[in-house]
Parts: sequence; structure tokens; C-alpha cells
Amino acid sequence: MLHAIVFFIVGLVLLIKGGDWFVDGAVGIARRYRIPEILIGATVVSIGTTIPEVMVSSIAAFNGQSQTAYGNAIGSIVCNTSLICAITMAFSPTDVDTKTLKLPVAFFVCATVIYTFCAYYFGAFFRVTGIILLAMFAIYMFLSVKKALSTTSSDTEETTDEDEKPLYKDIILLVGGAVLIALGANELVDNGKVIAAGLGVPESVIALTFIALGTSLPELVTAITSLIKKHSSLSLGNIIGANLFNLVLVSGTAITIRPFSIPAEKHISGMNASLVVDIPLLFLVSAILIVPTFIKGKVMRWQGVLLLCIYLSYCVFQFLG
Repeated sequence: MLHAIVFFIVGLVLLIKGGDWFVDGAVGIARRYRIPEILIGATVVSIGTTIPEVMVSSIAAFNGQSQTAYGNAIGSIVCNTSLICAITMAFSPTDVDTKTLKLPVAFFVCATVIYTFCAYYFGAFFRVTGIILLAMFAIYMFLSVKKALSTTSSDTEETTDEDEKPLYKDIILLVGGAVLIALGANELVDNGKVIAAGLGVPESVIALTFIALGTSLPELVTAITSLIKKHSSLSLGNIIGANLFNLVLVSGTAITIRPFSIPAEKHISGMNASLVVDIPLLFLVSAILIVPTFIKGKVMRWQGVLLLCIYLSYCVFQFLG
């Protein structure tokens, strides 16, 4: 147990430093090419911080651990929205360029509908579902890059520090940060599972909480680092992009590797808890984040506080329900 705790702490340190490098590199590239920070957050940063989820879910699917592959994706979306994004909103409410968010939100809603239909109608995810989700990821990235290029300004009237700093330094920070994030998250997940198992926590609960939180720590570190560096738009774009990637990339990859059924380890009044609580909660927290934001054109403190309360209640339910 002591060995696991030590490496858990090492993983946390790697995540913190990796998040710092990653944000610096992403913001540097965004400023250099005059790309909106929220767009960089929804593409480059989101892919980098979703690497742990992809790794964990793919390995779990390959090993036939459907509870982990499923719970990691769903749990990460709930965690990203009601804990990580909630922290950003509660401590740093900000105006939002909703036009920039239309693309990732539209793809997220479509992916959620497809995912939910398969869950409730078939009770399972087939390989064709995974292929469709991966195709959506490819289309989204193509459209995002196209949009980013169209918003890139050729105007070079002002010379900033980012223009003077060599591009390779930003790339090194971005790539190096992603590597540290992936390594740190891996240590946290592996050793967190050992610690949790030692405490007698069921596998389904581990997947939806410990593993989901562990693989979402890159988003948490990026969000906190972005807040400290006054880049809250980057954090919001990252969360929305990461939620989309958890469905189209993480779940898409895992399902394509090995299709699986909805886990049925936990029941409520004879009904599958995943269908009664997990997926409905995904819709609820996403609606609380997206709908008021698009109506008001900004994220508000009450959204963050409400989402944090929901996440706390969800964790209590998983462990005590």
C-alpha cells in the first residue's frame, strides 16, 4: 500500500507540471497564429488531456473489462462537467463566445443521442457504433482545423512576446506537457486502483469514480492552471472538447476494439443503475452547463455551485447507494 501511495503522489506531481507546460504551449501557439483560445482548448488541448482516457478504456476493452471501458467514459464526462468545469465557473465566471462553441456542442449532442439510443434500445454497443463515433471524431477535427485556419489572421502589425519566442519552444512545451500528463495519469490510475481495491471498493464504483477522476485529472490540472494564468476560456473549451472526445474518441476506440454490453453490476428497484442514474445524469449536467451559457452568453457562478453539489451527491450515491 505504501508503494502505491508514493507512486500516486509522483503521478500527481507529473500531472501538475505537465499541465503547466501544456497550457503555456497551447496558449503560445494560439496567440502566435491568432487563433481563439477557446478553439485551441476544444481541439489540441482536449486531445492531449483525453490521452489517459483513451489509454485506459482501450486497454480495458482489449482485456474484456467492459465496466472500466464504459464507466471511464461516462464517469469522466460527469466529472469533467460537474467537478472540473464547475470549479472554473464557481471561481471565475466569464463571458463566452458561443459562436465558437456551436461546433463542439452540436457534435457532442449528436454523439450523446447515438450513445444513448444504443444503451437504451440495444443495451449494448456494437462495432459499427464505434466506427460511427470515430468517423464523427475525424469529421469534427477536420471542421475544427478548417475553422481555425479561417480565423487565423495574416495581420502582423503588432509584435508580441509569442512572435519573438521560437515556435519549437511552444511545441516542446505542448508535447512535453502531454507526455507528462499521460505518464502522471497512468501512475495515478494504476496506483489509485490498488489503493481503492485495498479499501474494498467494487469495480463498477472504481470505474465511475476513482478511474474517471484519475483520468480526468489532466483536465482538472489544465483548468486550475488556466484559472491561475487568467485563461478561463481555454479551460471551458477544453472541457467541452474533452467531453465530446470521451464519446467519439475514447468510447469509439474501446467499442471498435471490443464491443460490449451495458454493465449491470448495480441496480435500483430492479433496474440497471447505469440507465437510471448514470446516463440521465450525463444529460442533466450537460444541460446545466450548455443551455444557460448559450442563453446568457456567459458562464455563471450558480452553475458551478449547482454542478459541484450534484457531483458530491453522485459520489455519495456511488459509495453508499
